[in-house]
Amino acid sequence: MSSLLDQSPLLDLAERLVAAARRAGADAADAVAVRSVSQSIEVRDGAVEESERAEGDDMGLRVLVGRRQAVVSTNDMKGNGADALAERAVAMARVAPEDRFAGLADAALLAHAFPDLDLIDPVPPSVAALEQQARAAERAALAVKGVAKSGGASASAGIGGMVLVTSHGFRGAYVGSRHSMSMVAIAGEGTGMERDYDFSSALHAADLADPEKVGRIAGERAVKRLNPRKVETRRVPVVFAPRVANSLIGHLASAINGASIARKTSFVKDRMGERLFRPGIRIVDDPLRKRGLRSRPFDGEGVLGRPLGVIEDGVLRSWFLDSATARELSLATTGHAARGVSSAPSPSPTNLHLQAGPQSPQQLIAEIADGFYVTDLIGMGTNLVTGDYSRGASGLWIEHGELTYPVSEVTIAGHLNDIFASLTPADDLEFRYGTNSPTVRLEGLTVAGT
Repeated sequence: MSSLLDQSPLLDLAERLVAAARRAGADAADAVAVRSVSQSIEVRDGAVEESERAEGDDMGLRVLVGRRQAVVSTNDMKGNGADALAERAVAMARVAPEDRFAGLADAALLAHAFPDLDLIDPVPPSVAALEQQARAAERAALAVKGVAKSGGASASAGIGGMVLVTSHGFRGAYVGSRHSMSMVAIAGEGTGMERDYDFSSALHAADLADPEKVGRIAGERAVKRLNPRKVETRRVPVVFAPRVANSLIGHLASAINGASIARKTSFVKDRMGERLFRPGIRIVDDPLRKRGLRSRPFDGEGVLGRPLGVIEDGVLRSWFLDSATARELSLATTGHAARGVSSAPSPSPTNLHLQAGPQSPQQLIAEIADGFYVTDLIGMGTNLVTGDYSRGASGLWIEHGELTYPVSEVTIAGHLNDIFASLTPADDLEFRYGTNSPTVRLEGLTVAGT
């Protein structure tokens, strides 16, 4: 465990890569290294179906020759690997097309002090403990009346770290743990079978949901889907459960990604400073949230992280930017560069959430005489260039303020401008995912059925 937490060997390796790139003729360079170790267990019908362990170190080098750049990666740095990798990268950069926006981050924006975000659980679980978690989740699901069989339960744990070194003086590293657990339950018989799931994920094992709760919820969700009905096509209020409501916030994140704005491929490209949501709506990205699933003390370019309100009082206030997209848009980076070992930095959100509203989910539903409560979405029918929205969906029909019978094989359709403008959040926000949302109510989507 101590060897995994010690990032100094990877930092030294990254510094060697950067130094080798400068010797080979690069005007600037940065190197990233990622170390990961994980263990997972899958159980089905009370027996271990799969046990897997994975570990590895991956390294990437980006070099800039003038305004030309290249990225190379490897997992083998034996012998003179640093020099060979650097020479190959510089040779590639010299024949690459010019990119006048390419370059390292502004040195004035680099992080120099790294906050303690409590990212690491120092006591990894044993394989036996993971197996016990998976078995407990499966037993709880199978104990739910109406559940016919198990679709499998799993538990996993791992540690991953990242180091970044740049030729203009940045040197940083962080490491975090991840624990997760899931259960898939199958209810019914024959062609009437339905399946559903639940899962829990956290940086610290103490923050995971109880296995019994994960299994029970998976089983109850599967049973609620039995004997679904069709509905006639109509325009009604639609309520999204939290696990699907976060997809709407994800669509916003994609639409305000600096790369989409620079390429003019977003339906909100001309709406900075305009109202997208109702007054009072706030959507925040916070890379510094303690124990956040996507928390990090600096971004993929070494820029200091900070909370960012992308929607304030319903108004669009910021894009997600890295240094290159910021230069292209004549703006400053927001510190949202994400980086892999084999690619240049690009903008990406971290811990993104829609702030909760004052009403409970029951209050949002109680006023609906005829509507649809969505628990699952299918397909990728969202066009971020036009804003057109169409997804397959299943869930429960709402009648006179109550959840009634299950509905499946319908399509919900509208436009993201209208969806955002009519969105009302409930008060049940929980931080379970990288992107989080409470239950939300939308007005007047088309539900297409029979």
